[in-house]
Amino acid sequence: MTQDDHALARDLATEAGALLLRLRAASGFADIKTLRDTGDRESHVYLTEALARQRPGDAILSEEGKDDLDRLDADRLWIIDPLDGTREYGEEGRADWAVHVALWERGADGTGRLTAGAVALPAQGRTLSTAEPTPPRPLSDPSHIRLTVSRSRPPAFLDRLLEALDADVELVTIGSAGAKVAAMILGDVDAYVHAGGQYEWDSAAPVAVARAVGAHTSRIDGSPLIYNNEDTLLPDILVCHPDLAPTLLAGIRAVS
Repeated sequence: MTQDDHALARDLATEAGALLLRLRAASGFADIKTLRDTGDRESHVYLTEALARQRPGDAILSEEGKDDLDRLDADRLWIIDPLDGTREYGEEGRADWAVHVALWERGADGTGRLTAGAVALPAQGRTLSTAEPTPPRPLSDPSHIRLTVSRSRPPAFLDRLLEALDADVELVTIGSAGAKVAAMILGDVDAYVHAGGQYEWDSAAPVAVARAVGAHTSRIDGSPLIYNNEDTLLPDILVCHPDLAPTLLAGIRAVS
């Protein structure tokens, strides 16, 4: 029996994560660059070879692979980040790194959308996926917003946004984009905003999973996130509890 796309995304992300954990344990942290480079490469090879076997007619876009622009004419495209949060992966004790596997499909009208996805958090022992979506948790306190941003490239407007919001904002430090979105889905934070530059593989799987649970996902100006573009740069994103979207979008517009 052919495995459905939701389960396939979940299982491949989980298995690639297990590979990364084994590699991390075997290599240790004496040579961090080699560990990071090997993790990127080995996870990429595992995922692309598995997809080639199980979905041989589908195109693949991977952060670690050469971009084949034939994907622009494909009806099905797997968008993968074999190791999201490479820096965190190379830091002993860090668990905020991830594996992303997402499927984009072209509809009958010619437009495309994300239809399946998974974010594995191997060091946390969990995988979030569209195979088992759960509703977002209620906001614990609408007047207290727990916001996560990039620790190395926070949005240039962040300080102005914090001043503009009529709420107490707590900044929460988390590594990879996948781990940030997972934290929002799990109720550990309320929102993730980024405007420092990303690519399609950074957000496709997290967005697929976030949409499946009813979270808000968009560009920071409120426009849709569109995937399978010739230019894979997708520089900004807002993922948040749906009840917070109007407040955050208005705040970002006011300070951008």
